[in-house]
Amino acid sequence: MQQQASNAKISCKNLNKIYRSKKSETFALKDINMDIADNEFISVVGPSGCGKSTLLRIFAGLDEATTGDVMVDNRIMTGPGADRGMVFQAYTLFPWLTVENNIRFGLKVKKMSKAEADQIVEKYLKLVGLTDFRHRLPKELSGGMKQRVAIARALANSPEVLLMDEPFGALDPDTKGNMQLQLRELWEKEKHTVIFITHDIEEAVFLSQRVYVMSARPGRIIADIAIDLPTRRDLDLKDTHEFIQIRKKIHSLLHSGDFRNELHAAT
Repeated sequence: MQQQASNAKISCKNLNKIYRSKKSETFALKDINMDIADNEFISVVGPSGCGKSTLLRIFAGLDEATTGDVMVDNRIMTGPGADRGMVFQAYTLFPWLTVENNIRFGLKVKKMSKAEADQIVEKYLKLVGLTDFRHRLPKELSGGMKQRVAIARALANSPEVLLMDEPFGALDPDTKGNMQLQLRELWEKEKHTVIFITHDIEEAVFLSQRVYVMSARPGRIIADIAIDLPTRRDLDLKDTHEFIQIRKKIHSLLHSGDFRNELHAAT
């Protein structure tokens, strides 16, 4: 499919995902259109089963759209690539490797020199605050620390786009809030393009510059909300009037009459 050039870092036009069997077909995603700028932090929110994770897997090249294309730097994406790093909700660390060697893993696959790899590993150990835990195994870490290792491992490979699938969903509220703050600060320093999947509206508003809101299955983009909040953020921002109003706006969209009808029909 021929597409016009745009200034987006990553985009998709009229993307659909259909699961077919001998007896039926199910639309998972329908007419998805997104344009995400270089260095932008966006989140995608929606109910469970709406296709958020499927969309992210398509962006990662781990799944294929039925129709429509994903473009990265105006080139059609044809599969996984080093330009995109993925962080999952489940802790996907190698349990037999230390924190340091988990971060180093992708660099060894690239056959990077030890001296260069050492510099990168040191940078990201410091950036995620785990220098003192470099020799620990994953089983010796808390949930939040494991996710920091996973984020550092993804960033160490220098991806242009960081794809995150509910990475803090399994954390307790205090740890989750701290991880949100650390991720936001990390993005301010590194300025990767981030696509963050979550069902948590508050999390999406706090982290993002824009939030895409999805309907229930078949997943469609029903709104694209600009988050007009300060670039530098702390957790107290969540208690401000401006933050609460944006959160309420997204909540209202997710609970509008049309949305409830779609949700009811899908269950």
